[in-house]
Amino acid sequence: MLLNVNIIKKISCVLLIFCWFGCNTHTEIKEKEIVKVPEKMDDQISDNIKSVLGFAKENNGKISDSLKLVEWQIVNSFYEKNNFRGIWSKEENWNPVADSMFQFIKKSKYYGLYPDDYHYQELDSLRTKISNDSLVRMDAIAWTKADLMLSDAFMKTLKDLKEGRIIPDSLSITNKGNFIDSFFIGNLEKASSSDRVSELFDSVEPANIHYASLKEALKDFVDSMDTTRYLHVDFPYTDTLAFYDQLYKRLTQAGFGSDTIPVVDSVMVSDEVKKYQYHEKLKVDGKPGEGTIGFLNDNDNERFKRIAITLDRYKSIPAFPKTYVWVNIPGFYLELWDDDTVIFKSKVVVGKPATQTPTLHSEISNMVIFPNWTIPESIIKKEILPALKEDPGYLYRKGFSLVDYKGDEVDPFTVDWSKYKKGIPWKIVQGSGDDNALGIFKFNFNNPYSVYLHDTNQRYLFANSNRALSHGCVRVQKWESLAFYIARQDSISSAGNRTMRYNIDSLKTWIANKDRKTVMIKNRLPLYIQYLTCVGKDDKITFYKDIYSDDQALGDKYFANK
Repeated sequence: MLLNVNIIKKISCVLLIFCWFGCNTHTEIKEKEIVKVPEKMDDQISDNIKSVLGFAKENNGKISDSLKLVEWQIVNSFYEKNNFRGIWSKEENWNPVADSMFQFIKKSKYYGLYPDDYHYQELDSLRTKISNDSLVRMDAIAWTKADLMLSDAFMKTLKDLKEGRIIPDSLSITNKGNFIDSFFIGNLEKASSSDRVSELFDSVEPANIHYASLKEALKDFVDSMDTTRYLHVDFPYTDTLAFYDQLYKRLTQAGFGSDTIPVVDSVMVSDEVKKYQYHEKLKVDGKPGEGTIGFLNDNDNERFKRIAITLDRYKSIPAFPKTYVWVNIPGFYLELWDDDTVIFKSKVVVGKPATQTPTLHSEISNMVIFPNWTIPESIIKKEILPALKEDPGYLYRKGFSLVDYKGDEVDPFTVDWSKYKKGIPWKIVQGSGDDNALGIFKFNFNNPYSVYLHDTNQRYLFANSNRALSHGCVRVQKWESLAFYIARQDSISSAGNRTMRYNIDSLKTWIANKDRKTVMIKNRLPLYIQYLTCVGKDDKITFYKDIYSDDQALGDKYFANK
């Protein structure tokens, strides 16, 4: 019995698709599926998409040795709902939305994205072939591949603009069922019926002035950036010889030394380091220390990574209220924002790399005038307990008191400090006054880290350029401006209310009299403490030192091959 000719053709096509997409080799098999009648192309693409996605489901998104659909599950859900119809072309011609999507990918660095994460090279090559080769234009497999890559690129772009790339996969919206239909599929359906994708992508980005200012300044940075891939020098290091070799290679990239030297020694490295330091107006000592290595590693590609990471950090921050306090840890500053305007800016001192200030979102709930300081257990374990073992008089010299759970003071000379290893069963408190480490004023807010904003008795530290010097709390130079603003807002909201218990004048009186007071804030002031190594302002990007190496760690994890 003879089989229907159409059935034979369809079986042959399916076998051909699986051979092209699924052969387990390291060389792409250049099979084709020529459709000579343009009106039949779309039906063939639909059949191909269904077959290829079936293969991808069995191979974790891979459809060939060199190509993987990153968001293949969402892509598959979309095509299932769309009866596996292609959406980016029609009868061997690109739809306008396909041109728009391709141009967006090409310029995606303006959004802090990497084009190659969205199949740019493969799509560019395929579009060129389709445009220049009439035989490729009739190839259903080429159009199938393009349709799947564009859909995958669209879904990944949505995800990366909405939530960024530096969150754990387990927390991603790609794993939340309510986002699949309403966000991903819904937006691709919307895009497929339009001519442009940029407005749609813009709509899913964070709507805050910090993100917008950095993104606005990014275009000029991208247009002028040096895209040379420079060798990154690992620092600090454990293998000296490997470090010298890596450093010398990097110096040759900068135009120093010679790339024909097979083996380098410390003298050669020192000589070239001096030349580099002189050229870059650094301290000329021939020592490859943190400053010199940091300067070598600070190139445009590394800076773009930091911009990309910072844009992604903004995506994890909830929508901002009208008024809030903003602390940027690497920038060493605090800002009070109201209606997208900075009311005042203050220098701050933040945690040392060993005792880092945490990132958080909270609300300032009360203020303490002339506060006591109850020393955190972490400081007791690391610093005070070892000192007490050497000399119990340490507490008296520092103005600290040893207090039991009843509030009674304990004589440190009556304690056998040698038997305590990790902690002690008492509190250590520094009384209020001019010598108190918290200074005159303290701002409390709920957080699990036992940190707060406060004044300091070491005000001279605000003159330092590097102000990563605290045990984790944030010391605020203009604490008075913050305190008086909070009092003013509480006074305004309580106008005519005779139960209002404080105002700016009462704060000034208590401070002058050195009265210890705790003031509960009626209108709690939102607080954001963030780690952002670059900011945009007036179409320029300012970079700050990655003081905790957080951006370096994220760059190594998510952008290692960029």
